[in-house]
Amino acid sequence: MAITFRESDRHFLLSLLVATGIIIFWKGIWEGVGSLPIIENAWVDIFIGLVILTFTQAIFREFDPLGGLEKGALKVIDSIHHHPEKDKFMIRYYDSIKKKEVEFSAKDLRYIEKNTLTVHENGREIFIPIHRVRSVCKGGRVVWRL
Repeated sequence: MAITFRESDRHFLLSLLVATGIIIFWKGIWEGVGSLPIIENAWVDIFIGLVILTFTQAIFREFDPLGGLEKGALKVIDSIHHHPEKDKFMIRYYDSIKKKEVEFSAKDLRYIEKNTLTVHENGREIFIPIHRVRSVCKGGRVVWRL
């Protein structure tokens, strides 16, 4: 039985792996120059590291919990939009007006612009923000979920 991870789980594990790699790399760097008296205190090291990450904005760019999720959702939706059998896919999203999850066929998806899906359904045009997409099914089986 294969283990399937949600997009949010994959993003969290990848961020954790990247953070661990950064920590181990810098620990090696600091151990190499450990003779400097100012970096022998762990609290000073933490403070200096956070200041550097904050001023370079790396902490916001690399560990943005929502930005990475939206990119993953856009990638999946775009691949389905160009799939030759897109009529077999169903996309489920949360409708804030109806206060429930709603499903539509991927064949009704017309455009993907920035972070919005445009869907033609029953003669109407519906705009769905990408952050509201919850899952994608093919043949009744979930192939991707947030």
